[in-house]
Amino acid sequence: MTKYVALLRGIAPTNPNMRNDKLRGVFEKLGFENVKTVISSGNVIFESPSRSIRKLEESIEKALPEELGFKSTTIIRSRGQIQKLVDKNPFQGMGHSQKSSLNVTFLKKKGGTDIKFPHKIDNRDHELLGMHDGAICSVIDLTSAKTPDLMVWLEKKLGKEITTRTWKTVERILKAMS
Repeated sequence: MTKYVALLRGIAPTNPNMRNDKLRGVFEKLGFENVKTVISSGNVIFESPSRSIRKLEESIEKALPEELGFKSTTIIRSRGQIQKLVDKNPFQGMGHSQKSSLNVTFLKKKGGTDIKFPHKIDNRDHELLGMHDGAICSVIDLTSAKTPDLMVWLEKKLGKEITTRTWKTVERILKAMS
């Protein structure tokens, strides 16, 4: 059995059908084992004997509208992939605070991008530090910029098959997977 996290895009815990208990129910109905959620932003940990991330993503994306009435891009990473990202420590020497946000944007398609790293975004206080195994690590100066601004820019550049988590959330996901 492989341990995975499904990173669901656009989850709003205020929507009753997007609450953790309902998400866990869908994953359990799909036959996944040891299903648990981490915070209320669409992070579902589960185990499966399947090695095909593409097939897992497809089955979850098909089940969500059928069972809960909404669509969500699903991006799956194995425990090993999350561990490798955390071990790389792309934010070494930086801290998440009221003044700065450390973010990881996961891409569904791991193909290349024409972004050259590090990349400062259009006179804004966002900096893309680099890409690691299909995830872009970025820092936002919260004194003059907002996370949604970065997400809009990334969507325009990369499309909507992406989802962003804070570095703290990524660390919490790994801890819950251990």
